[in-house]
Formats: sequence, structure tokens, C-alpha cells
Amino acid sequence: MGKLAVRALRAVLVVVLAGTVFVQALMLWALISGNDPEDGSLPLTPLRVITILGIGTAQVAMVCVWRLVTMVRRGTVFSHAAFRYVDAIIGAIVAAALVWFAVTALNAPGQRDDPGVTLIMGGVGLAILGVALIVLVLRTLLAQAVARDVEAAEMQAELGEVI
Repeated sequence: MGKLAVRALRAVLVVVLAGTVFVQALMLWALISGNDPEDGSLPLTPLRVITILGIGTAQVAMVCVWRLVTMVRRGTVFSHAAFRYVDAIIGAIVAAALVWFAVTALNAPGQRDDPGVTLIMGGVGLAILGVALIVLVLRTLLAQAVARDVEAAEMQAELGEVI
């Protein structure tokens, strides 16, 4: 991975992370001030809590990507230390799907006349879970690469002893 790509990715991560912290702060302020509309159209307090939690899942994933990029630059990504970050990303994606299903459940009563919206939202939740499964497959590939790297190091050590 080139230096330009790493810098660009880190710049994007910093901007997005700063933006998410700002939005979380606004949501927390709105939650504390209690500015719900009186018509009762939407339960804003649960939606605000869910938004804060959902943004938190994205932040966890971004921090883990940052750490993995650092490992790539150092050449240490093919190690057992990388698994904790990949596992955290998988957990964050699953948590994001659960948060999305909570939003879907809160929105469903208002969609009785048009249940297609709820079905589409449920499909989006399943797609999010699909992303977690893709990352799980990539984790398996990482595990295979780490095993091959360890095997290659052992063979090189044995070859060094023979020579």
C-alpha cells in the first residue's frame, strides 16, 4: 500500500470520525434538552439513542481500519495481532445491523399502510449482516495467510540451519 493511499485513507478517516463525533454531540445535546415534537409522530428519544449507538459502531470500525492500515505500513498485518481488529470490525458491523433492525422496528408501526418500506428496511439489515459475513470470509483468508507466513518462516529457518 503506497504512502499516498495511506495518507488519503487516513485523511478520510479523520474527517469522517470528526464528523461523526460532531453529530453524536448534537444528538446527545438534543437528547438531554428533550426537544421532542408534541404531535407524537415519531419517538425521537429512542431514535436519538439508536443514532448515537449506530454512529458508535461506525467509529469502532474506523478506528480498527486505522490500526490495520498502520499494521500494513509496518508490514505486520500478517500476524495474530491483526485478528482482534478484524474481529472488532465484524462485531461493529453486526452491532450496526442490530441497530438498523431496531430502527426498522420503531418505524414499522407507522408503515402499516405501506409495509413495503418495512420489508425494504429489513432487507437493508440483512445486507448489513451480509457485509459482516464478507469480512468474516476475509478474516479466514487472513488466517490462511498468517499460517502460510509462519510456515514460510519455519522453512526458512530450517533452510538456514542446513546451509
